[in-house]
Amino acid sequence: MKLHEALNVDINRVNREIEQIVKHDPDLSRSSVVAKSVLELIRSGGKRLRPLMVLVGSRFGPKSVGRKQWQLAAAAEFIHAASLVHDDVIDRSDLRRGQPAMHLKTGVSQAVHIGSYMSLRIVELLSQYASDQERYVHDLSSIASTQLCIGEYQQMAHAFDYDQTLEQYLEKSRNKTALLMATCLRTGALSSGCESQTADLLYEFGECLGMHFQIQDDLMDFTQDAATLGKPAGSDLRHGQVTLPVLFALQDPALSGMIRSIGPDSPDPDIEQVLEAIRQSGALEKTVEFSRSYLERANAIIGQLSGFPAHEDLKVLLHYFSAA
Repeated sequence: MKLHEALNVDINRVNREIEQIVKHDPDLSRSSVVAKSVLELIRSGGKRLRPLMVLVGSRFGPKSVGRKQWQLAAAAEFIHAASLVHDDVIDRSDLRRGQPAMHLKTGVSQAVHIGSYMSLRIVELLSQYASDQERYVHDLSSIASTQLCIGEYQQMAHAFDYDQTLEQYLEKSRNKTALLMATCLRTGALSSGCESQTADLLYEFGECLGMHFQIQDDLMDFTQDAATLGKPAGSDLRHGQVTLPVLFALQDPALSGMIRSIGPDSPDPDIEQVLEAIRQSGALEKTVEFSRSYLERANAIIGQLSGFPAHEDLKVLLHYFSAA
């Protein structure tokens, strides 16, 4: 069973709401490169995790789910999709979901413009909810987007930085991935009249899932092939991303020198040798154990929210993230 089915969410409505963000923009021609490129990106697939988390969060408040919640859900996916466009340009990634990335189709300049349009379109769309009583919308439209940019900058700033600390890695991962997921749950909850204490617990739950998700994504660079990843295996190391498995492997003096020798111009055989050494080092097992601690905390939060019928949806999310 797919996640949206387990959560009893109409995924077709989610997709329609996402497309409406483009189709209902009076200043954008439907035949423009921007509109066509955005719609193609949206229709290329995706798990829709962030919209689903908005809708799950909204089930913790007394108000019924209405148009506002669906729009917030769509906005969350739009923010995520915009970040992917910029990420692919910055990371020089040629593939997205197994297909050519947008900047290969439109050119880099146009792709950057399209990603920027998507980010700012959300600010425009959600401004209708920007009253003092609905400040949580500001968190989704502005703060989450800002943190995404900061996380990407942190990743660039620490490229091939083998002296990066665990704390720096975690902060980058939180900004790039976890905060948007956390904000989705809290925004959905507050939009339906949920009490702030409950919304804060949902935020923490979402942050735990997001951290686990990012760490698992970093692990896949070592454990999956190109067909599964939709990009070449080992891409993170090739681009100088010092992820958690690398940080753990660096603690081994026998491996540290080999890993530190990898730079922007390292040939593929050297990179493959380091990838295999990290796989054999025990670093992946340490990474799995570290990631599991976030799931344990998320499970404890579910217990604190057991008085809400919607806590069953949190169990579904936890199971999905655990199995991913």
